[in-house]
Amino acid sequence: MDQFQFPQTRKHQTRHKKRLTQGQVRLLETNFNFSNKLDPESKSRLALELGVPPRQIAIWYQNKRAREKNHSLEADHKALQQQLENAVAENAKAELNKIHGVLKAFNSSSSCEEVGSSSLSSEQNLEKEFYAALIGVRDPFVATDGYDFFGSSYDLQLFVEFYM
Repeated sequence: MDQFQFPQTRKHQTRHKKRLTQGQVRLLETNFNFSNKLDPESKSRLALELGVPPRQIAIWYQNKRAREKNHSLEADHKALQQQLENAVAENAKAELNKIHGVLKAFNSSSSCEEVGSSSLSSEQNLEKEFYAALIGVRDPFVATDGYDFFGSSYDLQLFVEFYM
């Protein structure tokens, strides 16, 4: 079988790239901070100064720019995510305050022992507003699917008692 092996061409030989030393990396970082684009003169000068091929310098610059871009995108993403979380928290707090207001109005209305149709209709309106605030409906008197949620106040009273 050895007689059929072909000699390795230069393309297929594995070359081990030398890693850059900390001093070389520091010099590249300094030059990168000065200018993140590499012109041919600078590339040749750095290659001679560091004792590495110019192509390795060019690749290092390219990789460094990619790392910086990724880092920048991650930072932007974290900032946007934090803004979203803050907005959601503020919105939840506002909704909770609205529900507490409706609950207070509902409790003050239901604690009064008024008799009459006017107090009954205002109590029903408060129940509707309270339920609408819980489910996020803008118009508490109109059900979106036609179902009458407010047929009896028993479920609402159980809900209020449970969460109070």
